[in-house]
Amino acid sequence: MIRSVVRGFGTALPKRVVTNAELEKTVDTSDEWIVQRTGIRQRYIAGEGETTASLGEAAGRAALGKAGLTAADIDVIIVATSTPDNTFPATAVNIQNRLGMHHGFAFDVQAVCSGFVYAVTTADAYIRGGLARRVLVIGAETFSRILDWTDRTTCVLFGDGAGAIVLEAQEGAGTTADRGVLTAQLRSDGAHRDKLYVDGGPSTTGTVGHLRMEGREVFKHAVGMITDVIVSAFDATGFTADDVDWLVPHQANKRIIDGSAKKLGIPEEKVVITVDLHGNTSAASIPLALAAAAQDGRIKQGDLVLLEAMGGGFTWGAVLLRW
Repeated sequence: MIRSVVRGFGTALPKRVVTNAELEKTVDTSDEWIVQRTGIRQRYIAGEGETTASLGEAAGRAALGKAGLTAADIDVIIVATSTPDNTFPATAVNIQNRLGMHHGFAFDVQAVCSGFVYAVTTADAYIRGGLARRVLVIGAETFSRILDWTDRTTCVLFGDGAGAIVLEAQEGAGTTADRGVLTAQLRSDGAHRDKLYVDGGPSTTGTVGHLRMEGREVFKHAVGMITDVIVSAFDATGFTADDVDWLVPHQANKRIIDGSAKKLGIPEEKVVITVDLHGNTSAASIPLALAAAAQDGRIKQGDLVLLEAMGGGFTWGAVLLRW
């Protein structure tokens, strides 16, 4: 059986770090309030010349380097983003060109904070279907460009960055002992659209718009939805929470992460947390956290790793893979 195995990983962050103390000077907030409510202490904000494509390219190059590959070895590039450089062409095509790749194909996936989970699931389908041998999967965002910096309820939450992995087709025995993606579970429900959205777009206002969020409503749904897809992933594989070596969640809010882990019975020491350093980087948050834990040696070959996310739409999903 063909499995999609992680061959390499990489990240990229803007140069500028913005602390909670800096935000205290521009909006009515405090470091204490932000940390208590979200767990965020700082975030990275893109400066002049730093875009979703430039960050995605850097993360992609790092992942290729870690894998010992070049762009010539890649068949497909999938970029998960809600903040593309342009309405079109896709940021993935831009990155393809930046990497000097003139073969294969590239496209974007838009599922907001669930984007990386959706992109990994899509890449896995291409690999298992025999349409690709290696896929470069990138989550890249510059959410600072769609924030209302006078809205203290949202501007403190988000940051910019990019993370990437290379998925490669490898033969497995067809059991849950195989390395690679073992199952993926995706969901969406457009009835919740108004709880987390951007109030602009080419077809409506002709503007980029700003992010708007009903924080309490998002929080209210988050833990239940995340638990739903994780339980489905366990049902599909026969695993339980006790089998998971590492939970790598979307880094939106530490209280949501803690609540989900507690409900599932996954101990805190098995949860990868980077929200304090990066804030909510939407589709980039999971690959940034995944790379951090793999780089420092926490995630080792053979470990069972659970990825999960929820984003605007609502969209939500989980991927269970063996490293």
